[in-house]
Amino acid sequence: MSEADSTVWNGLTRKALDAAYNNMEAVPDSAARLADWTARSTGLRARQPTECDIPYRPHERTAYDIFRSGRPKAPLLVFIHGGWWQRNSRQVFSCMAEGPMAQGLDVALLGYTLAPDANLTRIVGDIRSGLDHIAAYQAARGGNPACILSGWSAGGHLTALCLDHPFVAAGLAISGVFDLEPIRHSYINDKLALTQDEAVTLSPARLDVINKPLAIAYGLAELPELQRQSDDFLGIRKMAGLDSAGLALAGEDHFSILEQLASPGGVLAKAIAAMASQA
Repeated sequence: MSEADSTVWNGLTRKALDAAYNNMEAVPDSAARLADWTARSTGLRARQPTECDIPYRPHERTAYDIFRSGRPKAPLLVFIHGGWWQRNSRQVFSCMAEGPMAQGLDVALLGYTLAPDANLTRIVGDIRSGLDHIAAYQAARGGNPACILSGWSAGGHLTALCLDHPFVAAGLAISGVFDLEPIRHSYINDKLALTQDEAVTLSPARLDVINKPLAIAYGLAELPELQRQSDDFLGIRKMAGLDSAGLALAGEDHFSILEQLASPGGVLAKAIAAMASQA
């Protein structure tokens, strides 16, 4: 029996587990969507270039961009991109700011070092340092003292894990993973090099739950494992009696769901605006 056909986690073979988390393969137009987002994001960066590429650590990816809605003292959304901690960049996802900006929020896109240049412990450290820097940057300009934190896919995981940061008032995790143990046994770990210890200490579902509002969103056309991850983590938070909301969006896959954030009238853009009004 080959390694790909051996059972590695929860009765699944490596081959089956790889397929269970391969969002690019599951969504035929995923590459086209990323290209479209890149083009739209380039346009936004050209329209609002003055607060782009603000460094917070000495690495080319450890920087952030802020796009302003024009509303005085607007609430701030900090968004973390996805790509299984090893692909993409904040510049691809700038267009996700369009929906929240239309709802009256300013939006920061937070970049981070990617695997294999960094392990997940370092990546989490990047996010926390980035939040520290954005908080200080906002305070120096008389901005809002708290933010809504959101992220997609790997960024959804980082959102849930960093919800305890003092700058964060509430969060929206989109299509995230919250238990890293299956990730450790999949193709994703070939570059991530996640250790057994990290799979425990960096899994939101395995840690003490954070007592801040968190909404968990996913598409009903996503891979079943992604849906399970969100449902299980939502259940853990509700069992603890915490402020938690589930947003299961009909017809949305792992990529199309982000249009509900980028669109001014999208479900996720409205959800973030509602969070901001209560923060």
